[in-house]
Amino acid sequence: MNNSNTASLYTSKSIVVAIFTSTVYLGISLLLIGFKTDQVWLVFVFNACYFVSEQSRKFIIGFSIFICFWVIFDFMKAFPNYQFSTVHIVDLYNAEKSVFGIPLNGGTVTPNEYWLYHQSAVFDLMSGVFYLCWVPVPLAFAFYLFLKDKKLFLYFSLTFVLVNLIGFIIYYIYPAAPPWYFQLHKSTFIKNTTGNTAGLAKFDQHTGLSIFQNIYDKSSNVFAAMPSLHSAYPLVVVYYAFKKSVSSGLKILFSIVMLGIWFAAVYTSHHYVLDVVAGIICAISGIVIFNKLLLTAGWFQRFIKGFILKIQ
Repeated sequence: MNNSNTASLYTSKSIVVAIFTSTVYLGISLLLIGFKTDQVWLVFVFNACYFVSEQSRKFIIGFSIFICFWVIFDFMKAFPNYQFSTVHIVDLYNAEKSVFGIPLNGGTVTPNEYWLYHQSAVFDLMSGVFYLCWVPVPLAFAFYLFLKDKKLFLYFSLTFVLVNLIGFIIYYIYPAAPPWYFQLHKSTFIKNTTGNTAGLAKFDQHTGLSIFQNIYDKSSNVFAAMPSLHSAYPLVVVYYAFKKSVSSGLKILFSIVMLGIWFAAVYTSHHYVLDVVAGIICAISGIVIFNKLLLTAGWFQRFIKGFILKIQ
């Protein structure tokens, strides 16, 4: 790195912005959810990328959109949705059985219950692999777009966050218990319930790993099953994959991952089919709102142009 590049990176303004942002984030985190090492690592990675080089700064500025999503999701722990609305447990279960009920042993069961009777090691492992893709695949695709098409990267990133915000709003309007919660507790509401790996525990058992145990130990709120954002993310990826005209192989791969995540969500008792459908609607709504409302607004176009200049 030559002296001119170094000087442009270490301006008084950039140093003040980095220190201020990091301090405010850590302070709010401490007040809302307490200290966690994840917060320190996030601050370290952000500042390292911000000051190492011009390219790393452009990268972290671009991906700050995803960082904002992560921070919002993490802060939701401080404001459990069950404090604002009644949690739907039995009514959602009954609705699932009414719409998607499957005849079994002389009665009717939900698809989740059906799969409890028809588990297999193949489906256990397959579901685990697909469920592990729900964040890495969108992030990998975002990185690909960042390198190939900055404008589409920004469109994809903002659509991704918009879909999440729509989902978060619904979480607070309609808190919903996942299938595994009804299987364990029936109609009893237990606040501060911790996350549960449910059917994904089988993947951990088969592989001898604790991947999903570690993930769900950090769950922000178990009463956030409707809509299934796990099901929304891959649809956003597929939409932009076709919009970018990536290779046929990638389109097929993304489509398979999408269908696999939808299946795994139900198979592992993390979501009802209704949750998956709601997640699909959430993704479609976010895509439509972004394209038909935001992109047609002059102020938003100016924001897009200004942001692209920062990451090119």
